[in-house]
Amino acid sequence: MPTVRWAHGPAEVRHWTAAVLMPTHEVWVAEESGRVVGFLALHDDWVAQLYLRPGCWRRGIGTRLLQHAKALRPDGLQLWCFQVNARARAFYEAHGFAAVKFTDGQDNEEQEPDILYAWPTPAPSSPSRK
Repeated sequence: MPTVRWAHGPAEVRHWTAAVLMPTHEVWVAEESGRVVGFLALHDDWVAQLYLRPGCWRRGIGTRLLQHAKALRPDGLQLWCFQVNARARAFYEAHGFAAVKFTDGQDNEEQEPDILYAWPTPAPSSPSRK
């Protein structure tokens, strides 16, 4: 996503992944021929990370990882997605996630507008009775 100003460089991300993500989240890795092609990290009912190596999209890998997350958390999942990430938005929406909140990005490190998604789609609130 060339328009996103990333708050951390590759070395910082690798350190955070090894020192924070791996020890504190449930992580599953997708491999092909011994090569990592994607991973999923869950924390409570949050999809904290879902990543696929470029060139590995549209092959069912992300779908299998997300189905695994849904099986582990049948009561529901939530995740954040940058608004500019049209490919991810279409993927999550095709898999039953609904946008429940749009932000201006002031509360994330990249200062990038994002969307809170939830699955299953939250039930609409019913009108209050008088």
